Amino acid sequence: MRSRSNSGVRLDYYQRIVHRLILAHQEPVTGLFPASNVNSHAWIRDNVYCILAVWGLSMAYKKIADQDEDRAKCYELEQSCVKLMRGLLMAMMNQKDKVEKFKMTQSPCDSLHAKYSSKNGLPVVGDNEWGHLQIDAVSLYLLILAQMTASGLQIVFTLDEVSFIQNLVFYIESAYSIPDYGIWERGDKTNHGEPELNASSIGMAKAALEAMNELDLFGARGGPASVIHVLADEAHKCQAVLQSMLPRESNSKELDSGLLCVIGFPAFAVDDAQLIHNTKDAILSRLQGKYGCKRFLRDGYRTPKEDPSRLYYERWELRMFENIECEWPLFFCYLILFHAFQNDKRSVQEYADRLEKIMVRSEDGTLLVPESYAVRQDLVGQEYQKPGSQIREVVGRCPFLWGQSLFILGRLLQEGFLAVGELDPLNRRLGAQKKPDVVVQVVIIAEDNEIRDKLAEHDLHVQTIAEVAPIEVQPARVLSHLYTYLGRNRKLGLSGRKSRDVGILSTSKLYSLKDRIFAFTPQFADLSRFYIASDNELMIDILKGEINFLKSAWDLLGRPLVTLVLKRIHLDQDKIPLAMIQTMRKLKSGYINGTRVMLGSLKDFLNTSAITDLSFLGSTEDGYPDRLHSDVQTYLDEHLLRSFSNRSTMNLRGGQLRPRTLRRRMSCKGAIKKTRSINVDSDNLGMEGPAPLTERRLSSVVPPPWLQPNKQSHVSVFATTPEEGPSTPSLHLGNELVIRENIYPVDPHGSNRTTIDRRSEFVRQHEITVPKILIQRHRAETNFADTEVEELIAMLRETENLEEQGDILQFLVDTQGLDFNTAGLGFKNKSDDNASAAAGAGELEQAFVDEVVLGLAASAAGGGGTGAGGGAVASSSGDGREVNTKPKSAAAAILLPTVIIDDAGASITATPKAATDKANATSTPKTTSTPGGATAATANNSSSSSNSHNISSSSNSNNSSLNLNVNPSNNDSSHSEGMLEEGRVVTVRDLLKGLYEKACQQKLWGLVRHTAGMLGKRVEDLAKAVTDLLVRQKQVTVGMPPNNEHTITAPLPEGELRQLIHDAYGDDESTSMLTQELMVYLAMFIRTEPQLFHEMLRLRVGLIIQVMAKELSRTLNCDGEAASEHLLNLSPFEMKNLLYHILSGKEFAVSSVARGNLSIVSCKSSRVSKKSQIGLGDPEGEDALLATIDDRQGQWLRRRRLDGALNRVPRDFYSRVWTVLEKCQGLAIEGRVLQQSLTQEMTPGELKFALEVETALNQIPQPEYRQLVVEALMVLTLVTEHNMVPSLGGIIYVEHLVHKANQLFLEDQRKVQGDATLCCAKIKDGKEQQQAASGMLLCGGAAYICQHLYDSAPSGSYGTMTYLSRAVALVLDCVPKHGEMECAIS
Repeated sequence: MRSRSNSGVRLDYYQRIVHRLILAHQEPVTGLFPASNVNSHAWIRDNVYCILAVWGLSMAYKKIADQDEDRAKCYELEQSCVKLMRGLLMAMMNQKDKVEKFKMTQSPCDSLHAKYSSKNGLPVVGDNEWGHLQIDAVSLYLLILAQMTASGLQIVFTLDEVSFIQNLVFYIESAYSIPDYGIWERGDKTNHGEPELNASSIGMAKAALEAMNELDLFGARGGPASVIHVLADEAHKCQAVLQSMLPRESNSKELDSGLLCVIGFPAFAVDDAQLIHNTKDAILSRLQGKYGCKRFLRDGYRTPKEDPSRLYYERWELRMFENIECEWPLFFCYLILFHAFQNDKRSVQEYADRLEKIMVRSEDGTLLVPESYAVRQDLVGQEYQKPGSQIREVVGRCPFLWGQSLFILGRLLQEGFLAVGELDPLNRRLGAQKKPDVVVQVVIIAEDNEIRDKLAEHDLHVQTIAEVAPIEVQPARVLSHLYTYLGRNRKLGLSGRKSRDVGILSTSKLYSLKDRIFAFTPQFADLSRFYIASDNELMIDILKGEINFLKSAWDLLGRPLVTLVLKRIHLDQDKIPLAMIQTMRKLKSGYINGTRVMLGSLKDFLNTSAITDLSFLGSTEDGYPDRLHSDVQTYLDEHLLRSFSNRSTMNLRGGQLRPRTLRRRMSCKGAIKKTRSINVDSDNLGMEGPAPLTERRLSSVVPPPWLQPNKQSHVSVFATTPEEGPSTPSLHLGNELVIRENIYPVDPHGSNRTTIDRRSEFVRQHEITVPKILIQRHRAETNFADTEVEELIAMLRETENLEEQGDILQFLVDTQGLDFNTAGLGFKNKSDDNASAAAGAGELEQAFVDEVVLGLAASAAGGGGTGAGGGAVASSSGDGREVNTKPKSAAAAILLPTVIIDDAGASITATPKAATDKANATSTPKTTSTPGGATAATANNSSSSSNSHNISSSSNSNNSSLNLNVNPSNNDSSHSEGMLEEGRVVTVRDLLKGLYEKACQQKLWGLVRHTAGMLGKRVEDLAKAVTDLLVRQKQVTVGMPPNNEHTITAPLPEGELRQLIHDAYGDDESTSMLTQELMVYLAMFIRTEPQLFHEMLRLRVGLIIQVMAKELSRTLNCDGEAASEHLLNLSPFEMKNLLYHILSGKEFAVSSVARGNLSIVSCKSSRVSKKSQIGLGDPEGEDALLATIDDRQGQWLRRRRLDGALNRVPRDFYSRVWTVLEKCQGLAIEGRVLQQSLTQEMTPGELKFALEVETALNQIPQPEYRQLVVEALMVLTLVTEHNMVPSLGGIIYVEHLVHKANQLFLEDQRKVQGDATLCCAKIKDGKEQQQAASGMLLCGGAAYICQHLYDSAPSGSYGTMTYLSRAVALVLDCVPKHGEMECAIS
């Protein structure tokens, strides 16, 4: 026997135990551990935990290896770890197709299996036979893989394995929004196989993502190809959701001991020390027992009351498991490790002693950790009466290897063989320590010299894009495209990253690629996006929010860097908007909203910023890791030229010319208004059923023919607007290709000689004859009075008022549908089909020339007619002749073919000289192109030829350019007629697009919202915004209560969401657009200021919109219709501001700013508006009332209305309602009964229970009435909490209490001659009774409750609580009617 140091002897003892208890079970072929001697299944989670003791012991040996024998033992133990980790890797790689599929579907059936055969690593149960989707298991594997690699083990051998692990990172990166079966494999605790969002899974995934980021899987020997990349934003989303959930585990489990592994070893996923403390305390106080901790409340697993013959539980039987749940010693092992990492020796000792008492001794004296302890069958009755009093017996496996392994780790730490840092080489345990303040670096870059000079006038010195070279500035979408190449592997059939989202954390780094450096602008600055991007103030507000977010969320090396490009588009009437200048000055000062910032240039910040290497873009699979992947190369070459290249910009000037003739007006006024559904005035807040679904519903869902992707024949080189999708099909006309999309025209040929020039020469060689087409317009398809539509279109061409154009178009959509072709309508001449050609010709010629002249004049006058129909395009041909290919009608820009009939009468020739000369006499058109894609002619003195290159060679948009049949060989009329039909379609949709562009330009937000809705546009981040709200346990409802409210409880794809919102509002496009907008703002707020949403479970967007309108009507003292008009006309920034004031309950005032827009201002004092809210009803009976009103009037009403609309409830409200429900048979609210049986199924703090109560309360349409019902429920909770009575009896009708309280209130009012004597407490006469019968209270109070009761404070002798308490005493039979009673209302 050789001499050994004491530590060596002690380690040898542990080595024998590990060998006998753990390694003896390891399968020699696969390296996996079977569940037990009789069950050969190997669970991922249990296997990883089992091997931790082996890994810990190997590191302990490494430290004291004084003899060769110790080094050998150390190596053996290490290789056992590698063997197991590789065994699991092989089992998962066999299911690589599932990983690929799951990235797309995220369906439980496509997930990796949770357990494999320990004999051969193959699946052991089918996809549907087990709750396989357990994100925490895959995450735990990745986390421990990262820690072991960092400690020096080599587990991954090839680059193919690296690609697979990179794809496992994609597999878990959306954990924050994927419901799974969780650590106990059962999902919802009734075990019916319903997955739910689990905090333990999200926490483990967050830990794995952070641990894997920038980790080299080949350890010290690796190179760029073996590094794993994680987008920081994904880990941060998991963290945000985790923080919002803790200490809750899921909807059905209000607490779970499994969270110990998230707040402590191994995950260390929570950064907030207070939250860690709260979660641990909650677990100890409610789940800890003598024999360990319960897994969660009412856990029936292995209890004597469980029916072992079936897997699931009935909902009513969960109550039986209360207080007899099994206790698991495993959690004492977690607590020992938790306190060891906290360096709290006293607690470690305490739990070590407790654990020792409950461990089982084997024959040879080894201490074993059993799986769990259950109450004995015969002692269940006593345990129910006095929880924790009875002795329990071991059930399940013994030793339980998961627990045994953690026990051994704890012992190694306690005896000093391991330091905590060795079990955590990546230093995750330091996450909760305080970090230094983050300084956010901001760089502003000008698009061109002109903008740079404009900024210099304000003493702001910036560089242009050209000057920052060699650093290249790109929009975020380029980065998101580059990241799709990450993790691609042909051999394994893996396609790389699917999600296209790159957040602010990812764009706040610099990226190096070979010898180039890239900076990316944030995603919110991408202008292809929704209309809110054209509101500069909102963009600045979002920027401030993002800078604030970076301050709290940034945890990478280096400082965050926000790069912004100031473009022409941002200018307001050629000036830099004041809000931007002010913000830049603030940034220059070094502080903005409490965050430290530095404004500088890119080269100043090169050394202080985080830089990530995009080395994964090399063609490693082809054996050229130093060469860029060929697809990436071509993508970059295309994009770098174009991303920020100068585009021709808009030039919109209002002219002074008016059209010469004004026709009789037909009125469509108010067509848009009729679609509105925001109801402010009526007693019943809410919308009566939806309007019948008209043609518009269909037309906005079915894409027009040119949007169908399969007809594509030529890919355009232009960026497109969101709804068109990436490629727009083009039309072949004869042998001339005309692409229809005209966004950001760039001349691809680099020459000024555009296609239009070439076409005009071609046209001159072949005159086209088009007989009699205009005259037969539309007779075949339509049987209604053409005259009406013609009149309207003529009006449309004359009017310059955008609102009026909107009304006309709304009417056209309602009657004709979006795809109605308007081309050629609205001429003065309406000659008969059978009129002789010659007779028609003379009239037509006159009509045409007038039309062209009038059109050009009108477009000059029309405040910038960027009509979607395309404008007048005058271009010079090679020999200097003017060719007018598109005549321009008035501001709405309805496209007319320029066709003039020869005096000969038979042939119509295109592009004549006479018309254009005449037109130029009126005004020389300068053609400008706008992002909407239309070309507009505006009066300008420059000659048209100098500007001809502004028209893109392929004027490509849904705006139809005039496509004439240029095919000389075939001149017969039917052919050319067909072609003309095909080519010259100007649908109502095109006109709407033009209107939308113009309204955005002129900032007419009401019109913008309405046209955006009619065009079926959608917010790009809508699905993401809704997910952000849902994963933070807030449900969202859309539509107006009570009839049309739809609840969204799970994330939906973009298209379905859009459809759902559309259905909820019937034909009210403006409100459905506003709903999408508000959802985006709510998501912004919940990310940055989650405290605004405390005690709110459902966000009812429809009600919020109504309350916003009510608040405007109160502060502006106007009627409901005007208020909803004002609301829809608020700019996006003011809308967000108003929403903020309503969420935070702050008082605000409205001030009017330029152009009739309103601005929302906070006011510190509550003495803002002297007007009471009661002034909403009919004004006759009000004057007497208003005279007596003082400043404080209306405050409590307003507060109740806001809280009711936002569904705010007092703290612990739902759990207190649970106690009421326990003591009565049910609570009836607005016809819906909450049964007592709910308490059998759900625990008081369970989210599912809260949602049941919430659903009942949501039946009440009036917010202030709902709030009084909540107060009545609170009074009931006081009755139960003070144990005044043993039971509350049968079903309690909560509204009866409120109405009784109202009666008592009115009696008191009559006694003291209070305010209510003017309305509800009046002595009734005939007229009044009639009014009461018809359902209108004189004071306009909701649900027959006097307005003055709503406006009473809760406390005080005339407070609502007093009346409600009296009502409870009177209505409930169980409360004693006489005798002394202790009464203390807190």
